Amino acid sequence: MKKLLIELLTRYFKNISESWSAKLIPIFAGKLSDPQIRTFVDSSLNVFIDVIETGDYKAADQYLIETYTLFSQANLNLLEVSQLFSQGRFAVLNFIEKDAMSNTDPVILLGFFDELIEQIYARYCVLHQDTQMKELALDRDRLAYKLELNQQYLKSILHSSDQAIMMVDQNEKFITWNKGAEKIFGYTEDEVLGKPSTFLFPEGDEYIKELEQIIRDAKEIGFKSIVETQRRKKNGELIAVRLSVSRLPNNNGDYAGRSIIIKDYSEFKRLQAQIDQSEKLAVIGQLAAGVAHEIGNPLTSISSLVQILQRRSQDSFMSEQLVNIKENIDRITKIVRELVDFSRPPSYETAVQDITDVIKTALGIVKYDKRIRKVKFETDLKNSLPSTNVAADQLLQVFINILINALDAIEGNGTIHLKSDSDKKNVYVEIKDDGFGMNEETLGKIFDPFFTTKEVGKGTGLGLSVSYGIIKRFNGEIKVASRLNEGSSFRISLPIVNN
Repeated sequence: MKKLLIELLTRYFKNISESWSAKLIPIFAGKLSDPQIRTFVDSSLNVFIDVIETGDYKAADQYLIETYTLFSQANLNLLEVSQLFSQGRFAVLNFIEKDAMSNTDPVILLGFFDELIEQIYARYCVLHQDTQMKELALDRDRLAYKLELNQQYLKSILHSSDQAIMMVDQNEKFITWNKGAEKIFGYTEDEVLGKPSTFLFPEGDEYIKELEQIIRDAKEIGFKSIVETQRRKKNGELIAVRLSVSRLPNNNGDYAGRSIIIKDYSEFKRLQAQIDQSEKLAVIGQLAAGVAHEIGNPLTSISSLVQILQRRSQDSFMSEQLVNIKENIDRITKIVRELVDFSRPPSYETAVQDITDVIKTALGIVKYDKRIRKVKFETDLKNSLPSTNVAADQLLQVFINILINALDAIEGNGTIHLKSDSDKKNVYVEIKDDGFGMNEETLGKIFDPFFTTKEVGKGTGLGLSVSYGIIKRFNGEIKVASRLNEGSSFRISLPIVNN
């Protein structure tokens, strides 16, 4: 039986090797155990071979139809066969209508079985119709095949895009959600389908008004040009996005929903903010240099005169006032020195450093602050991290500035977390506090020169600006995250260098 079936397949598809034919036999091996089917195949095999040799493909077609009918009556699950292959929907039609088989691809041979049941039955239905009906049937099948190919192509584009592509129906319920959307927002397709589009929205009435305008434009114009807005990820993080919308019509041309394409815009916004910050620092730095020079020279003279008066004064009241003047002069001098550092970074020598050693030194210095009696420090500092190339004293200044800000935020009663670690490209330090945190407006200004939320006389607003400049000079990044009444987190990352 097996040998005859191999011969049958080899003759029917003339150029197919015996090894390829042999691969097809196991597919039907379990089906041929039925005695009725085996008897039918044994008695008909020679007849079928003769049909193939004479080139009467219609008779061969009829034989396959009869075989299919017998298999169906035996309730055989030939659907398993069709699920094994995905190509060659029209292989049967092509093989029957063409005499030349020399260029047949073995994959198409396998495709013959993909649609064996459906296509042989379709041929049987039109077998006794006139030529025009046959051509119409063939054209219909070819168009259906092209449609399926286009659908597969569009589906491939949909799920391979790194942009979020989604669709909502007229009730604003998600009906499509691609892999790009899953990557950007963190939700799987099963978690999203059927949910309202608003579940990705941040809190605020402005986003509902934005949605209403988008729907109006989609209905009236047919599309909504690029909109820059925000959306919420599964982990609660808000991200900047750019979205475009197109109208989806139903069969009558009425509004049936909309398609949405969303691109994660947060990285671009972050880089743009860095550029804006650098330009702002450059302009203010030039101004600060001039101001520091104009103040510094007369201040030196005033300070010298005060010291002379202190040495010569015999009046106690006058001496007290001179001490007060001297203290204020020292305060002004400190501000001028910070302005100079800000506008013209001091010369420095970099060296390979272990970032954990620097943060430990900064922590040791800050612990001398009298406010730490009720402060709890939690540390997760990794030893033997990859090295980075920095000026240790300037990096120390950055860590001290951030730790002092953390002490101010918790008002001497709370917890400060310190962590150091590394990834493939960078080493980093995270400093978190559970203080009063910042709102979005404050968060957007903390690296601006002279911006401070502290009381007058308790801060110049230059500490974080200087820290930002130092980290950028070492090709690093400083990021901050904060929520009001939930604390703040600073992350300083620096590139790894080889020792």
